Amino acid sequence: MGLHETTMETKSGWQGTDVTPIPVLEEVRDHGRVWGDLASEYGVTNPDPPWKIDLEATCDMLAADSCVKPYDEVEPGSCALPSLERRAEEDDLSETIYADVPFPERQLLALAHSMLKRGFFTEQELAARMKDVGDRLNCA
Repeated sequence: MGLHETTMETKSGWQGTDVTPIPVLEEVRDHGRVWGDLASEYGVTNPDPPWKIDLEATCDMLAADSCVKPYDEVEPGSCALPSLERRAEEDDLSETIYADVPFPERQLLALAHSMLKRGFFTEQELAARMKDVGDRLNCA
């Protein structure tokens, strides 16, 4: 563990990244489709998926003022997911269980992983929501 991680743990109570695989996310990793394939299939030339801006906004909203303050000035508990913690977790997850997933899907899985591990929602809630969205998309 590096000095930076030790400082983060001391100031926020962050305990490091839990890289234990999560079954619902493993299913997405193993059987999901990536933007590059979908864009080619449907003739889309935009290199960014339409959901990327929502992903970035979600990260910013969860981080609250930790995006604009130095880490040592962020009050513990003042945001749901401090930006430095999210980025450290994203890096750890990108090097381990999501190493074979392309960006930005890797970033999306890492964020969902961090949120699940923090109890923002359950695997069952995420799976149900994914099914609802999939049903709506596939009935057109």
